[in-house]
Amino acid sequence: MKILVCISHVPDTTSKINFTENDTKFDTNGVQFVINPNDEFGLTRAIWFKEKQGASVTVVNVGGTETEPTLRKALAIGADEAIRVNAEPTDGFFVAKQLAKVVQDGGYDLIIAGRESIDYNGGMVPGMLATLTNANFVNTCIGLEIDGNTATAIREIDGGKETLKTNLPLVVGAQKGLVEESDLRIPNMRGIMMARKKQLAVTEPAEATQATKAVQFEKPAPKGEVKLISPDNVDELVDLLHNEAKVI
Repeated sequence: MKILVCISHVPDTTSKINFTENDTKFDTNGVQFVINPNDEFGLTRAIWFKEKQGASVTVVNVGGTETEPTLRKALAIGADEAIRVNAEPTDGFFVAKQLAKVVQDGGYDLIIAGRESIDYNGGMVPGMLATLTNANFVNTCIGLEIDGNTATAIREIDGGKETLKTNLPLVVGAQKGLVEESDLRIPNMRGIMMARKKQLAVTEPAEATQATKAVQFEKPAPKGEVKLISPDNVDELVDLLHNEAKVI
């Protein structure tokens, strides 16, 4: 079984976010980048298939040279090889088109992508990728078993879970639950050293149109001041909730 894991290069959630050029571009200065958490859950499950069922695992990213340390980390975790499509990921459709070309050229059976990235939260790429490659698709996936050409997937739905059976090729939108946080792997020194020798191929992008464009970004308004009310002063609390907060 050939598995392709799509890796997004995203800011660490502890990074301070700023924008430049009249709030039209993300400021990367001083920002630490990591593997998108939803992608990392998918990568960990792919490594499980490698160890238990002999699958091969390739990771792919659409981005510039700055994303290569993130791909190297994925290799250190246990992926066999990496592909970087040398293009700026301008929007979801453009990224899906680039990934579709990689899937078609590589003949992958299972494609795992995070259900969304934590930077732009678009949630578009996995579904578009499935359509472009004529593959089956399971989103919000929290459980996955493969037996021959048959996949049994569990996905999260409102108020519960749904179990599905489908055939490969399959695109999965992964999230927490596919593996638990305790199952995530920290690269050890041996893995880091081996990652340096593993192949990281760079391919040129396929022709694709940019379907959407970010016009402007806006940060949430800063939190207001907090007023502390003595537990004995119920009348003042009721007055503030009624007249100032207007919630009662």
